[in-house]
Amino acid sequence: SPLRSSSGEWDLSELDVLLLAGTVSHTLSLAASSFVEEEHQTWYFLLSTLCLAIFQDVCRKYFRERSSSGNEEENLLPSKDHHPSAHPKAEICSERWLALATPPFTLVCCRILRSLNQTGVQWAHVPDVGHWLNSSEHKMVLSLLAAFCLVLIYLLIQRRCSWVSKVALALGLLGVYSYRAAVGNVLFLWQHSGQNMSKGTVEARFVYIFVLGILFTGTKDLLRSQISTVDSQLKSRGLWEIYSGLVLLVSLLFRAHNLPVLCCCLLIQTLMAQFIWKNLHYDAAQTTIMHYWFGQAFFYFQGNSNNITTVDISVGFIGLESYIEAPAIFLTALSTYAGPLLWACHLVCYLSSERDRSPVALSHGCYCLALLRSVPAAAYIVLVTVLRYHLFIWSVFSPKLLYESMHLLLTAGVCLFFNTMEQTHSSSKS
Repeated sequence: SPLRSSSGEWDLSELDVLLLAGTVSHTLSLAASSFVEEEHQTWYFLLSTLCLAIFQDVCRKYFRERSSSGNEEENLLPSKDHHPSAHPKAEICSERWLALATPPFTLVCCRILRSLNQTGVQWAHVPDVGHWLNSSEHKMVLSLLAAFCLVLIYLLIQRRCSWVSKVALALGLLGVYSYRAAVGNVLFLWQHSGQNMSKGTVEARFVYIFVLGILFTGTKDLLRSQISTVDSQLKSRGLWEIYSGLVLLVSLLFRAHNLPVLCCCLLIQTLMAQFIWKNLHYDAAQTTIMHYWFGQAFFYFQGNSNNITTVDISVGFIGLESYIEAPAIFLTALSTYAGPLLWACHLVCYLSSERDRSPVALSHGCYCLALLRSVPAAAYIVLVTVLRYHLFIWSVFSPKLLYESMHLLLTAGVCLFFNTMEQTHSSSKS
């Protein structure tokens, strides 16, 4: 994090320089139509570079040269919250190696997800893994993959939920698989291909009931945290259960071959929170920028682009007998921006659970997130105005402006809600 040196100047770490330079460079790249069309390549490059920078920080922490004082135990400490006498050395060493493995594992996941959905313009026609999985010959492979991803999603999400939400989450994920089987995307072991095809309306509404139940439980905990200060973890649990409800809803909206995207998203979040962000003591601003970068990359991992034709409008009819405007718009927007939205919600959950470090971390993170979204959007509006006579103004720049506007609106809603919660909580404590 940027600190003032003894001479009064700002002292930026290498990671700070990378985060600032990458964010500014991406904003400037939006002035070129080719960079707008292939924006996913920019985020893939920035994310890969970020993983390498994090790996360098991990190596410095655990493999730096031992000081002349011979304090070797300090090099093995996993975080400031752990005490060397409270954990066996084997556990500390295993945590160290897991921290070292997290950045390379993240790179491997990102490389696999890049092959899942081809996006952009130049290579959009190239067959990808998603096309292979969706072919009728590989339906059983897709079924096994979807079942494995749903089980892993449950294991990653349920650890901080109440027992009621755990049951609802399990039944909801079972309903997700039943919906995909009803519409013919996947198969049960006893089901033959092409049989019992339906719209899956009953199964989808079954999942919606559990989504609403989990969201209600999380909202109840949040409201209780406003008037009760006995349970310090009540607010964090409420936020996590709301996040769990969103994950369940997104798993329903995602196509079966896109479930690995959601699965890798949750897995990377878990590993980063457990072994990287906490152990390396990254501040709220650094963590927020990392979440923002991951969210942008996962937006394109889903198969999205800056072209309107990649918007999947079929999700607006899930669980509906006919077209209803308000639910269709909400479901389509949620499915399209699921990546950035889930990473923004996870940011709030993470900062809320780390309140012992800084009481203003959540407000600081939301402010940085709003800044990261508003500055590129404002700069892009100026660029579009200047380039209004460009040859590709309607085919390239205008669709991107629609994406930026909708993304800005969703981010503003998230920041407004959680900042309101933070101010209410602060006023109740005072």
